Amino acid sequence: MAALMLWLLGVGVLFLGSDAQEAYDDLPEILRIGVDLALTNVNNHSSIQQHFLFFNSVSQMNEELGFNLRYISHHFNLKATDCQRGVNDTSECQFRNDRPLIDCLVCYKTFQGEIENPPIPYLHCIHKPKLTEEMRRTRTDQCSRMEYRRGAATLLGVVDPKKGK
Repeated sequence: MAALMLWLLGVGVLFLGSDAQEAYDDLPEILRIGVDLALTNVNNHSSIQQHFLFFNSVSQMNEELGFNLRYISHHFNLKATDCQRGVNDTSECQFRNDRPLIDCLVCYKTFQGEIENPPIPYLHCIHKPKLTEEMRRTRTDQCSRMEYRRGAATLLGVVDPKKGK
């Protein structure tokens, strides 16, 4: 009987292990680009001890601008795992509940599925308890500078004064 309980517990742990990567796997590829950018920056930061993985999306905007151009704004959380920073295989990593989430916002434009540069993508990540209202406003301002405005002047809308057309 004890062996059966131990086996069931082991099977349960195996299923929990796949949950850490499941949320990331469910993201559309266009959003994974920004999450990957954040994960690289966070996991390479010298003060980080544990490996972080994508935890959940808070909000997102994925606006088609035409001509294979998209504007992406993605607000999401990263969560610490029981793996040490720099681990290559994250399939065995489990989320920890004793560390604060890292709150991230990333904004970027893509052309044909690749990050457009310029403008340089905006990325801001901070431990959630340290996120202030002023930081939230700064994030919003930074992303709104990058956002496409419908009806704005474009080369297609320019009239040649010599031809009057």
